[in-house]
Amino acid sequence: MSVDGAMLLSRSYLNSIRDEDFTKIDGVSRDGDKIRRCINSLSRNESTVVSNKTIIKDIKEYDDDVIDDDTLSDYLKILKRMFITEDQFAFNPGLRSSYRVGKSPKRHLADPSLSIAAIEATPESLFDDLETYGFMFESMCERDLRIYAQCLRGRVGHYRDGRGNEIDAIIELANGHWGAFEIKLGMNQVDEAAEKLLKMNEKFQDSRRPPDFLCVLVGLSSYAYRREDGVYVVPITALGP
Repeated sequence: MSVDGAMLLSRSYLNSIRDEDFTKIDGVSRDGDKIRRCINSLSRNESTVVSNKTIIKDIKEYDDDVIDDDTLSDYLKILKRMFITEDQFAFNPGLRSSYRVGKSPKRHLADPSLSIAAIEATPESLFDDLETYGFMFESMCERDLRIYAQCLRGRVGHYRDGRGNEIDAIIELANGHWGAFEIKLGMNQVDEAAEKLLKMNEKFQDSRRPPDFLCVLVGLSSYAYRREDGVYVVPITALGP
């Protein structure tokens, strides 16, 4: 499809979700404008750990509208039932750690094209806003990692501790083995990302389940390779089950 056609398709799909699917799922009529604002807020906060409270505040700040917590929870449950949203669970190598059940997930729309459509971005506007572009690229990588990990009976999480240390994505397989990913658009960010992964790796060596591999996932590279420090650098185009 052309770029214009693809953007129109995604926007039309979001309109259909708002105007038709929300009513069809249980026969209850809902406020289409509030649904749109909920989806827009999720899109503005793509690939982040965002709470319901933050979404409510976001809607008020950007759209000067008020939505209560019960209504928002209702909308979020329906979006999940329709497979429009995906939660990226909070990972911790400790199997009984409260972190695995008590921390917030990263929230995504099922495909970054939907987030881009919701905020009415274009290729040109994304190139002019590399921070937003980076979040959308991260979402695309985590979507692909989730698909391929599921083929291996695995799942994709993220790591974030109380000291502000973060890892973009964790693949955890059913046998307990796991690996850590930092996601970067360009090769100029690889050294920084690798250093971060190595620092976090030292922290996990004290656990019973240290990572099996460390990887920087990038958008601009023609081949995958292993650095001297052991960190893999892999272009998104090289991913597969």
